[in-house]
Amino acid sequence: MAESSGQFEHPKRLDRRLSVAPMMDWTDRHDRRFLRLCAPHTLLYTEMVTAGAIVYGDIERHLRFNAEEHPVAVQFGGSEPEQLAVCARAAEAYGYDEVNLNVGCPSDRVQAGRFGACLMAEPRLVADCVAAMREATRLPVTVKSRIGIDDRDSYEHLLQFVEQVSDAGCRTFIVHARKAWLQGLSPKQNREIPPLDYPRVYRLKQDFPELEIIINGGIRQLSEISEHIKSVDGVMIGREAYANPWALAQWDAALWNVRVPRTRHQVIRDFMPYIEQELLAGTKLSNITRHILGLFQGVPGAKAWRRHLSENAWRVGRESKS
Repeated sequence: MAESSGQFEHPKRLDRRLSVAPMMDWTDRHDRRFLRLCAPHTLLYTEMVTAGAIVYGDIERHLRFNAEEHPVAVQFGGSEPEQLAVCARAAEAYGYDEVNLNVGCPSDRVQAGRFGACLMAEPRLVADCVAAMREATRLPVTVKSRIGIDDRDSYEHLLQFVEQVSDAGCRTFIVHARKAWLQGLSPKQNREIPPLDYPRVYRLKQDFPELEIIINGGIRQLSEISEHIKSVDGVMIGREAYANPWALAQWDAALWNVRVPRTRHQVIRDFMPYIEQELLAGTKLSNITRHILGLFQGVPGAKAWRRHLSENAWRVGRESKS
């Protein structure tokens, strides 16, 4: 297992036709290593890493990843340009392919730290953050946002936000096609209750043809992906890619017009050396196997697969902070 922490030849342009969303407690390095075996071309994102965790915490724990994960982007949460510049420099040093700024998470904890979706009300500050990050790194700096927040949910508000942030040099916007209610809804409810408005994201691409616009939110089928790509530059998948990784493998193959390179059983066989090495390093087996529960979704025996992993994974491995 090669870990990335230094010189990497970054591509001039990432292919963002298909990507897997940053998801807290889900898209850790174990999950990304597994998903890469399923989907060789799809852009993968880390969980959100707070700027404070990089400036004041254990950088190695938060940023280390496996070289096999490329292409992989890191997402940061923060609102202080100087801190985010430090994060961007660290991301480049570790060999990531993209730096993404979270302007979409609606949780109370994130709002208390003055980052996430609440920043959509402060486009000037977001622009300053983007400018500082771009000054600090050669990597592409992207922004993931909602279509609006609370009562600031008109298309004009979204237009103003994108205009100001793009003026600071952001060329790629990943837009979750729902507004976020910052008060009264949980993060889970904010992923389900506000209605999806895909046409608003399409309109954004029409009004900013020079920008790369990626659509996110509620996408679960290849037919939906194909339809979206007629109007925007790419699609980001969230929970469905995690719950049904074999569907991700099929979408990856379809978009890049290739055959799925592995069977499900081959994915597991090819994942075994990574698991064995992580166990030797002290990682708990359950920290890894929890990510592969959905591999056989829809196949006879899937329930037995999930039950076996759930009942037995805790028996192997040693306690670890991984």
